[in-house]
Amino acid sequence: MTQMILSTRRSLITAVALLAACGHGGATDPGGGVTPPPGGTAVAVWMTSANGAKLLSHEPDAHLYSTTPPAGTTITVDDATKYQEMVGFGAAMTDASAWLIETKMSPAQRDGLMQELFGRNPGIGLSFMRLTIGASDFSMHDYSFDDMPPGQTDPTLAHFSIDSNRPYFLPAVKQAYAINPQLKIMASPWSAPGWMKTTGSLIKGTLAPEGYPALAEYLKRYVQAYEAEGIPIYALTVQNEPHFEPENYPGMALDPQQRAQFLRENLGPLFAQSGIRTKILDWDHNWDQPESPLAVLGDAGARQYVAGVAWHCYAGTVSAQQQVHDAYPDKETYFTECSGGAWDKDFGSNLKWFLGTLIIDGTRNWAKGVLFWNLALDESSGPHLGGCTDCRGVVTIGSTTGSVTRNVEYYALAHASSFVRPGAHRITSSSDIEGVKSVAFENADDSSKVLIVLNTAPVDRTVVVHWKNEAFDYVVPAGAAVTFHWA
Repeated sequence: MTQMILSTRRSLITAVALLAACGHGGATDPGGGVTPPPGGTAVAVWMTSANGAKLLSHEPDAHLYSTTPPAGTTITVDDATKYQEMVGFGAAMTDASAWLIETKMSPAQRDGLMQELFGRNPGIGLSFMRLTIGASDFSMHDYSFDDMPPGQTDPTLAHFSIDSNRPYFLPAVKQAYAINPQLKIMASPWSAPGWMKTTGSLIKGTLAPEGYPALAEYLKRYVQAYEAEGIPIYALTVQNEPHFEPENYPGMALDPQQRAQFLRENLGPLFAQSGIRTKILDWDHNWDQPESPLAVLGDAGARQYVAGVAWHCYAGTVSAQQQVHDAYPDKETYFTECSGGAWDKDFGSNLKWFLGTLIIDGTRNWAKGVLFWNLALDESSGPHLGGCTDCRGVVTIGSTTGSVTRNVEYYALAHASSFVRPGAHRITSSSDIEGVKSVAFENADDSSKVLIVLNTAPVDRTVVVHWKNEAFDYVVPAGAAVTFHWA
């Protein structure tokens, strides 16, 4: 994971207000709107406040009604146009996360946490997960699935094995998948095996010319090995952060011309010939260099094998996703990594970043799935090899007690994952009006509607939500996030 973290995430939340009733000529109900006429449709409400006093709190219902709505910030929800189909929301099961879950928690603690994360009713229903293909900076040691002594090679991959994942990594992934069979899993390599590279090492370097066919076979073997374990790989990226060569953990540079050649001549044809249906995604790096995935997609031979583009948050702006989508609207968009950490401990500013930028703006800019970085870390931001020394997991697991602390990332994810089910479609909602951001979805299984609202303003906002010929209003406190759900 890149060590450059945007300082621009910080924002000042100047006031936090309690939820107040709004007076507009009618008696108020506890949800902040007028008392509905008999038969008014109930709208379920969950809130997280900027100061963390309310954490995904189930508030009294609002109600759709047909009377003239009050004045307020208007959000119009419309399902006439459907956008991308959602895969879901989640985080990365790194070696660190799996090791903590499997070795630092009692069976009861582990089962409770995994059910909470991946289950639904109860549970927050995480449905998207990222795996590392070999070691990352959040591993206990450097490894690939085909390591060789210095100076030796293995062009037939005779020594390929995923046995290093068996002690704790595979059990954690298998449990998540058993709890949620709808879970979609994508995977990313931090480095090819060292013998395929110009450095002869997992650290730094690029793919050697003779390494292209070997790496394609390596990725094919990985997908097949995980499939044999009952874990289908929904998608994989060619290389994690291909424009970055870390100094102290596995990484590999691959410029767009190299990636296009690898896709065109090696990986794409091999997957096709082998009947592998795993989606291939390009880029898996920051918003600041959209020209890199655009160059790969500009190669017609490579483009035919690329299902979509994956993005990270550490530089640039989320609008890059829209830019690439506009150029190649048939290619899918995924957001695959962003981490919080000790550089910003303010709950409100983190809620604004993770929910507002990644989930709301990310999906409004075509992301089918949104992934945060480590699912779990310990109280010392580890264990890790190198790279980030102060990152924060979605949850923190106490290394001596197995206790669980749910971090702001947990609540940002839950505001979406608990309600937006796999197969949902994003639908139209107005946004960025008077500091109020929103995104709306329609679930495929029951046509229920989900509206996620974030008030980024330093003052309370009355939002008036129009749906068909009805409306409801709600006072959203300064800096608060609210999810509305109705049938």
